[in-house]
Amino acid sequence: MINADSLVASGQRRFGRFTDTPLANPLDAYPPLARGWAGWRTKEWAGFTLTHPELFSSMILQDAKYLASSEIYVYDRASGDLAQHAANALGGSLHMPTRLLDSAVALHARGYRIAYNFEPGRIRLMVRIEPDGDTPGINANLTLDPAGASPPLVVSAHLPGGRNSNLYTNKIIYPAAGAIEVGGRRYQFNPARDFAILDEHKSRLPYRTEWTWGTFAMPVSGGFLGANLAVRPQFPDQEEESCIWTPRAAEPLRDISFEPLGPQDLAPWAIRSTDGRVDLTFTPEGTKGVNHQLGLAAIVYQQRFGTYAGNIKADGSDHRFDGVHGVLEQMQARM
Repeated sequence: MINADSLVASGQRRFGRFTDTPLANPLDAYPPLARGWAGWRTKEWAGFTLTHPELFSSMILQDAKYLASSEIYVYDRASGDLAQHAANALGGSLHMPTRLLDSAVALHARGYRIAYNFEPGRIRLMVRIEPDGDTPGINANLTLDPAGASPPLVVSAHLPGGRNSNLYTNKIIYPAAGAIEVGGRRYQFNPARDFAILDEHKSRLPYRTEWTWGTFAMPVSGGFLGANLAVRPQFPDQEEESCIWTPRAAEPLRDISFEPLGPQDLAPWAIRSTDGRVDLTFTPEGTKGVNHQLGLAAIVYQQRFGTYAGNIKADGSDHRFDGVHGVLEQMQARM
């Protein structure tokens, strides 16, 4: 574990797992003349998966440098209604900050605004999206509590696909208060029950890149229990962006497998780790996708939202559970 306040020191990037979220500017590892190309190849995003018993929802702000974009969806479990919106902007226009946790970032397009404000002692997620045809608008004002947050999962790793391919990710669970409104429906968030999972990346990904990723969590005494699970092309000596969250730690995890249990979009999935600490079934309730085809560049992904059940072994104990909200995502891209 790396106990340091910066991803890069004296021009040298640190690789491994961090105990806390560092100041993260990957371009500090490059000489001045190389920073332009390195910056263009670095893909940055910050997204939140929201957990509430009546809905599934997530939002993201992302800058692939050739395109900046944002998506949000809210799925009502009782009605099956899916409200989904997206917007694009010029690549580089998001100006993703060096240290997300002390900053603000937003995408503002016609009839569409999502903003994250990381203020002292609180994080605000603000959404103002107008209706689009038959799709209702989405308005949200959520406040996340850093004082009740999980330990961070912070990983810096080399990736296959080129000498400078690398990954930096920062993931944290925050209790959430406030409300989301979709059409005439209002969902009130209770910080003792509801939360948001941050997924931040600053990664120089291979031109052809792919991954399968899932995450879930639940409140327990003293904090959260959950997991972040990922499979991507990986060097065997590098840390993977997987963990089991407990109130005390983001316990390192590796060698995850995802297996669909049928050909249908909503077929269950089996997720396991080779060390036996993870043995899960993910059952989708719905799905949403994105398909950007931009010539040499493309982003195609599908996110399933649903529930996790099974067993994880962490903090010296076995934990069995059922019906815990989460997501499972597959990505294939040319970046």
